[in-house]
Amino acid sequence: MFYSRFLSLTLILSAITVAAQQPSTSSQIVDKALAQKEQLTKTSLVKNVVFDNIGPTVMSGRVTDLDVNPDNPTEFYVGYASGGVWHTNNNGTTFHPILDTSNTQNVGDIAVDWKNGTIWVGTGENNSSRSSYAGIGILKSTDNGKTWQNMGLKDSHHIGRILINPNNPDHVVVGVTGHLYSPNQERGIYKTTDGGKTWSQKLFVDDMSGIIDVQRDPNNFNLMFASSWTKDRKAWNFDGSGNNSAIYKSTDAGNTWTKVSTEKSGFPTGQGVGRIGLAVFDDTIIYAIHDSQFRRPSETKKEASKMLSKDDFKTMSTETFLALDNKKLNTYLKMNGFQEKYRADNVKQMVRSGNVKPIDLAKYLENANSLLFDTPVIGTEVYKSTDGGITWKKTHDNYLDGIYYSYGYYFGHIYVAPNNSDNIYIYGVPIVKSKDGGKTFKSISAENVHADHHALWINPKNPNHLINGNDGGVNITYDDGENWIKNNSPSVGQFYAINVDNAQPYNVYGGLQDNGVWVGAYGSRENKRWHQSGQYPWKSIMGGDGMQIQIDSRDHNVVYTGFQFGNYFRLNLETDEQTYIQPKHELGENPYRFNWQTPILLSPHNQDILYLGGNKLMRSMNQGTNWTAISDDLTNGGKKGNVAYGTLTSISESPFQFGLIYTGSDDGLVHITKDAGGSWGNISNTFPKDLWVSRIVASQHKKERVYVTLNGYRWDDFKVYAYMSNDYGNTWKDISSNIPASPVNVIREDSENENVLYLGTDNGAYVSFNQGVSWEAFSKGFPNVAIHDIVVQPDAKHLLLGTHGRSIYKTDISPLQQMNDQMMSKAETLFKVNDIRFSSRWGSSFSQWSDPYEPSIDISFFSNSTEGKTIKVLSENGTLLNEMTINADKGFNYTTYDLTLTEKGRKALLKENSSIDINKAQNGKYYIPKGKYTIQIGKEKRMFEVK
Repeated sequence: MFYSRFLSLTLILSAITVAAQQPSTSSQIVDKALAQKEQLTKTSLVKNVVFDNIGPTVMSGRVTDLDVNPDNPTEFYVGYASGGVWHTNNNGTTFHPILDTSNTQNVGDIAVDWKNGTIWVGTGENNSSRSSYAGIGILKSTDNGKTWQNMGLKDSHHIGRILINPNNPDHVVVGVTGHLYSPNQERGIYKTTDGGKTWSQKLFVDDMSGIIDVQRDPNNFNLMFASSWTKDRKAWNFDGSGNNSAIYKSTDAGNTWTKVSTEKSGFPTGQGVGRIGLAVFDDTIIYAIHDSQFRRPSETKKEASKMLSKDDFKTMSTETFLALDNKKLNTYLKMNGFQEKYRADNVKQMVRSGNVKPIDLAKYLENANSLLFDTPVIGTEVYKSTDGGITWKKTHDNYLDGIYYSYGYYFGHIYVAPNNSDNIYIYGVPIVKSKDGGKTFKSISAENVHADHHALWINPKNPNHLINGNDGGVNITYDDGENWIKNNSPSVGQFYAINVDNAQPYNVYGGLQDNGVWVGAYGSRENKRWHQSGQYPWKSIMGGDGMQIQIDSRDHNVVYTGFQFGNYFRLNLETDEQTYIQPKHELGENPYRFNWQTPILLSPHNQDILYLGGNKLMRSMNQGTNWTAISDDLTNGGKKGNVAYGTLTSISESPFQFGLIYTGSDDGLVHITKDAGGSWGNISNTFPKDLWVSRIVASQHKKERVYVTLNGYRWDDFKVYAYMSNDYGNTWKDISSNIPASPVNVIREDSENENVLYLGTDNGAYVSFNQGVSWEAFSKGFPNVAIHDIVVQPDAKHLLLGTHGRSIYKTDISPLQQMNDQMMSKAETLFKVNDIRFSSRWGSSFSQWSDPYEPSIDISFFSNSTEGKTIKVLSENGTLLNEMTINADKGFNYTTYDLTLTEKGRKALLKENSSIDINKAQNGKYYIPKGKYTIQIGKEKRMFEVK
């Protein structure tokens, strides 16, 4: 029975009339949302809830740009794709973030006027990946990031390059890439001559083509070259080339532009022209790197191989197939990972019976990503002009394979050494150099240098000194790439998913963009002590792009995780066993479609039961060893393209009933089954169409309750979509309420209080104390960064935020879990004060070179008004020992007590108890001795003990 037939019409959502394609969000709405969030943060009840960053750091995150002080190269800035801008003045030994006071952490390009200390940041990463987040325009700081001013270009979304005129820093030229998922007008070349107060568009190609790179003659700011890029990204397809991808030249500092990559120039033109990067040596010598999407010419057929290939079966007749040697056929089946049941004898029988055809043995190996990975395009090309861009010639004879692979859109830069026009550097997956003008290349990658490169700086005074930025952070070399130093202290991990186990102490697991899956104890200290011990507190347990993690609650050594497109494994962390568990479709069936971040879920009712979502929901009853599809296709069937689409993105099973399961898909469908897959119903007919179901959550507090969040990021639609149902999805309530516009990635219930919800967007995290009627903004301790996942560790009462750009944050939510109407009506509510163990070393130093150890306990309370509060410390008999006054905000407040007594308090306690002695510590303070004490705020009291 399909429950969708019985959907109640009592709640009509406005989105029901929305057309299939969601409109992109205007810059005016984004502006309003940013102002709304600033105000919401100021008045938030949880603005004092402090989050601590727990790392990890060593794997770092994607770098988009570098800017180095040419006079002192130990000082430089690093722009991270979604982790902000970080500054070092000690050659990368340490960094500190300087973009945290701004409204975004999404960085496309940075430029520094080193003479005057002005920093420009073009927000919105320009690499056009599936996680390249939109920016909010171009930002400017004149105080090293203490404050930022938005200088405009607010609808640009993604900025490719910023050039500052060294002779007049008010003159700035900007290459705007434009929207990623939608057409827009604010793209092209922009110029300001008044420090960003006004901008003038100097080059506009079309509303789907933006500027990806702009470079200038090092000796002449008037001479510039720019590259336009035509691209069209959708959730199901990425077309990274077009007729309007080209090279332009300006001789008047960017005021006017002329296309120089014409048909007569020697540079490719036409539909296959992809992303172009540029390097200018002087006014005559210019290099260009091109991601050619033109197809390679057919090669002369080589001598027939003794091995069967996939293509052999595409045109093979039944008679020819049945005549194949069984040994040869079995070799093909085994080498290509066919299920064990598919061997020569039974496959031939299936063909004889007409159940399958020979072509199915080719289709079995093809999936929705075949176009992405198998299409033979030309790929990386390097061109050189020696006449100022009039003519171009390819520098190499052979294909440059192994540079871009299938995703050249992700890279696209070239560099020329300032002292030698023949010394050039290019990169993609590896980084390579040429000493002969691009005729030949040599890899300078290394074992401590991450793949996938995005930025490079060449020291003009010492060209052997390079600084490289990649998907794994920053590397420095002083011998032209022979040896590299790794500089990864910033906590800028780009997490897709996180989870926790129930160990003591518990462990935190996380899957990161291009940095695998890591695990570490929640209390692991992020400091340099591990350089001495050799043991980093976090451990890598999986490579690739790390994805979701499920941990067996009976044995936390049994972990299910994997990498992109559904490649999952069962791991035993104790024995290092690793078993591949991706479900396989049946021969003759259409291949399963797996999302980039394929969802998995261990059943809360039986930890041997594992669910995995392709386009169907798969279930294994034996830890992923065998699989059964328990649904038909739960999507709209996919779309033609080179990216897997029409896939499941979220799975949730009710803890109240086995087989009460919900699924969500990337094309906006939500389904329910109440009988473990026996029948399914569509419960998403009233939702806006074609949005990504970012999360579906079956309530742990009420059987009928379920939450759904939708995400419009892949339409450049930044509206908040969050819903709750109390009747299995028959009707839905919009709970987006006062959340400022930003795509929603996750919603999570509190483990104890059913009224408390947590929600993460592309620009921060929120909490509701009334099931989504209103929301409060978290902010203390972390910037405006994308929150991809949220987890509650119920035993420790910790909330963990998995960010896509600033690693993982943690806070104690035990006070928040106690929120109720009574608390709002009381003047103050004082929460539990933890006991502490006495030490005779309080106030003492271990040596004359170390600071004294000064203890403290945390005091937390809720105030229903903003006013001064007096905190008293009382003895067991009520004697006043110390007191302090703090300015309390309306909401949750936190302070510390340093366990000291005043002189008056000491005398009173000694009078009260003559058997004790309280001596002054080395630091000149008196500390309370062992005993029971009371903290009092107003009428509220809480006891604690010094043991």
